[in-house]
Amino acid sequence: MNDQSAILSVKNLKTYFYQDEGIVRAVDGVSFDVHAGKTLGIVGESGCGKSVTARSILRIVDRGGRIEGGEIWLRRPTHNGQLDEIDLVTLKEHGREIRSIRGEDIALIFQEPMTSLSAYHTVGNQIIEAIRLHKPITHKEAREEAIELLRMVGIPRPERRIDEYSFQLSGGLRQRVMIAMALACDPRILIADEPTTALDVTTQAQILDLMRRLQEERGLSIILITHDMGVIAEMADDVVVMYLGKVVEQGPVDEIFHAPRHPYTRSLLRSIPSILAEPRTKLATITGSIPHPYDRPVGCPFHPRCQDFMAGACDVREPVLQTLGERQTVSCFLYDEQVQ
Repeated sequence: MNDQSAILSVKNLKTYFYQDEGIVRAVDGVSFDVHAGKTLGIVGESGCGKSVTARSILRIVDRGGRIEGGEIWLRRPTHNGQLDEIDLVTLKEHGREIRSIRGEDIALIFQEPMTSLSAYHTVGNQIIEAIRLHKPITHKEAREEAIELLRMVGIPRPERRIDEYSFQLSGGLRQRVMIAMALACDPRILIADEPTTALDVTTQAQILDLMRRLQEERGLSIILITHDMGVIAEMADDVVVMYLGKVVEQGPVDEIFHAPRHPYTRSLLRSIPSILAEPRTKLATITGSIPHPYDRPVGCPFHPRCQDFMAGACDVREPVLQTLGERQTVSCFLYDEQVQ
C-alpha cells in the first residue's frame, strides 16, 4: 500500500469515537489508494464506516471522534513542477493549511443536500462564498463564475436559479447545486458520499452521467461512497468493500464482480436484483445485521453472519488482508493455508 503513483494514499487509518457507553471503532485500520482520473468505489452496509472515512480524509470528524492512527498522504504538484507530499493527519483540524486543502484539492458532496445547504441563504451566495474563500476575486466575478458552474452541471436558467433558495429546488437540482459548489475551486479529488440517495431512478442516472462527464472533462479523481453495488458497477474502476470499520476485500471492479472472494462481497452481490431472475422470486438477503459497535464479535467481524464460518478460526482470531492474484486483496481464512 501507499502507492507513490497515487495522488491520495490512506494507510492504516483509525478513527474512534469516545462515548459514555464505550469506544466506537468506526474506522479501524483502513488502507487504499486513489489514482489520477480514476474512480474508487467504497461500498458496504450502513454503519460500516464509509462516511467516517471520508470525513477523516478532510479532517471534519464529528464531535467525540478523533483519528487515533494511520496516515493520509496527499500528493500535489508545486509551482516549480515538484511533487509535494503532505500527511493530512499531522495537520491541525482548524488550521489554515487543511482549510486551503478543503475545496481546493479535495471536495466533498455530502449525503443529503437539503441538510447541507443553508435554507437562509440563496444557493448562489453559498457558491460565491466557496469561490471567494479560495480566490482573490470580486463578488461580481464570483457571481459570474457561479452562474457558469450552475450551467455546467445542467441547471436550467442559471441566471435565475442562482437567486433561489434550496427549498425552492427539486432533489435533483439540489444535488446539482452541491456538485457545482464542490467544483467551485477546481479540486483534483471529489468525494461523493451517497450522491444518489433519495433520488428517483431517472434523476440518479442523470447525476451519475453528470459526474462521469465532469470527470472526463476535468480529469477528476472520484471517491464514490455508496451501498448500491449497481452504482459501483457503473462508475468505479477499483472497489473497496468495508465491513464494521475494516476493509474485507478490494481490487479492480471486474475482479470484484466476476470473481468475488470474501463471503460478504458475495452476499452483497447476491442481493442485487437481476433481470434474469424468475418472476416473484425473493431477493437473497444477508443473515442477521451488523453487530452493535459496543459489542464487536471476537475474531472475524463478519463471522456471526457468514455462511462459510469455520469454528476455531473465524471466531478466535481476526484474518489479515492477503493478496490474491495481481491486485485483489481479501481478509478471510478461506484463503489461509494454515487454517485449511
